[in-house]
Amino acid sequence: MTIHRIRLLGDPLLRMRCEPVTDPRSPAARLVATDLKETLRDLQARHGMGRGLAAPQIGAPMRMVHVEIDEPWLLLNPEIVDVGSEDFLAWESCFSFPDLMVQVQRAYRIKVNYLDSRGQEQTIEAEGAVSELLQHEIDHLDGVLAIDRAGALDPFCLREEWNKHWAADGLYGPPTMRHEPVEASTL
Repeated sequence: MTIHRIRLLGDPLLRMRCEPVTDPRSPAARLVATDLKETLRDLQARHGMGRGLAAPQIGAPMRMVHVEIDEPWLLLNPEIVDVGSEDFLAWESCFSFPDLMVQVQRAYRIKVNYLDSRGQEQTIEAEGAVSELLQHEIDHLDGVLAIDRAGALDPFCLREEWNKHWAADGLYGPPTMRHEPVEASTL
């Protein structure tokens, strides 16, 4: 097990489309899965935040994501297979550009197919904060960063400023930004 340093904005690995995990039980896949989990837990302990980490962020160009919401999940080869019609705005943070918050528009509901650590096919239907997290982490696997999705008039905020104004309201900013679905057709 290794606690990795996170790859930062500008690292070419963050812009690569990752390769599928062909054997979830291989020593290489198991090592990356363990390293992802332990690196995320280290980041959580040091920074008091962090819900997910994608393999390219620790230097492994594999389609693998580790998230922790109520419990830890490992998603291998995750693919979004269905997207709901409602969108919402969220302030996202990313360990790959830690001093910046980015406002992005995300689908409120998604359906994701993935393999678990045993190689069994699984499906998750997610909404709100979990949907946003999964979209963010899956984007990493395709070489897309939250800064690429910024679309509001003023979509960037220094983390220091965000902490002063909205940290008390939770990770997603003020309540009006949290889970306010917007019909996609009106945007």
